Amino acid sequence: MYDVDAVREDFPVLKEVVYLDSTATTQTPVPAVEAMVEYFYRYAGNHGRGAHRLARETTNRYEDARETVAHFLNADPSKTVFTKNTTEGINLIANSYPWEAGDHIVTTMLEHHSNLLPWLRLQKKGIDVTVIKPDREGIIDPRMIENALTDRTKLIAVTHISNVFGSVQNVSRITKLARKNGVKILVDGAQSAGHVPVNIKTLGCDFFATAGHKGLLGPQGTGVLYIKDPEVMESASLGGGTVSDVRGHEYTLEPSPTCFEAGTPNIPGVIGLGKAVEYVKKIGISEIEKHEAELSRQAAKRLSELDHVEVYGPENRAGIVPFNVTGLHAHDVALILDQTRKICVRSGHHCAIPVTRFLEVESTVRASFALYNTKEEVDILVKAVDALKALVS
Repeated sequence: MYDVDAVREDFPVLKEVVYLDSTATTQTPVPAVEAMVEYFYRYAGNHGRGAHRLARETTNRYEDARETVAHFLNADPSKTVFTKNTTEGINLIANSYPWEAGDHIVTTMLEHHSNLLPWLRLQKKGIDVTVIKPDREGIIDPRMIENALTDRTKLIAVTHISNVFGSVQNVSRITKLARKNGVKILVDGAQSAGHVPVNIKTLGCDFFATAGHKGLLGPQGTGVLYIKDPEVMESASLGGGTVSDVRGHEYTLEPSPTCFEAGTPNIPGVIGLGKAVEYVKKIGISEIEKHEAELSRQAAKRLSELDHVEVYGPENRAGIVPFNVTGLHAHDVALILDQTRKICVRSGHHCAIPVTRFLEVESTVRASFALYNTKEEVDILVKAVDALKALVS
């Protein structure tokens, strides 16, 4: 196991707070921040748009980051597109795939709004959408997805790890049934990449979207989209850098990934993301997975033993623990924890309103863990939540 205390030295804010909101955004390590600062101070130029030395250095560093991220996910760099977040990646697929009226999409009630709303909007174009319900622990039965498939189904869109429950879906099995039925599959990996091992080639999905600012430890404004067959798509966003030629009323697109990255990208962010992924790789993704799973298991078990607390989700979960305190609104719990113990947790519907409605609650408190959290912080959380019983008794 890696030295958690040593890792924490690379995240200065952890000296100030108990940070348990990594499902929303992780902290970014010093080496990644320094790489971004170096860009601004030493060689800031545009990507792919100049022959001078600063432009060449910028382009090289940007493409080095693409190689780093693609290899970490075991993906082809030419099929690895940089986006500003998971949401943009999913919307790129929704807006760029050649849909036809009568096509059918299967998704689930577990999804973050980013992997639900783009498909629901396609209903305006005559696309049929089926939404599969999970069980009470936030698990989707792959058989329900298979039973929903029709001869018009073009896509299955499913989350890898629920951002509300912390439940891990059997995406390998779902991908296999998609292959068997000739259906494409998109995996929302916002809560898996950087938290658990992800091997895109082994997984075999057609699309994989994730964020830089979550498990990959990168800055906000960065994301990654893998497209297995880029030639099927034509990006809905065109402009600078996406074409190799324009003649009269005709244009010729650049090959992937360039054709999907219109305009000036978040160059410093991508460079920082590359360094952040190197940081994750150095520690070891399997070690990170074990560490986060153990912290969440302890937190869920101990919180569920408190009479005034209800914990949601399965026993075997990723580093996400949602709960509620009887008699207190989730936002009040989060505010009290922050003001009394400097504990940062998330509260609300977590951009997944259908899930909270499914649980028959208005909102939940969500504690989430990353590679830099400790058992001592679990103790602090449990003791602080236990103390809330004085407010509800």
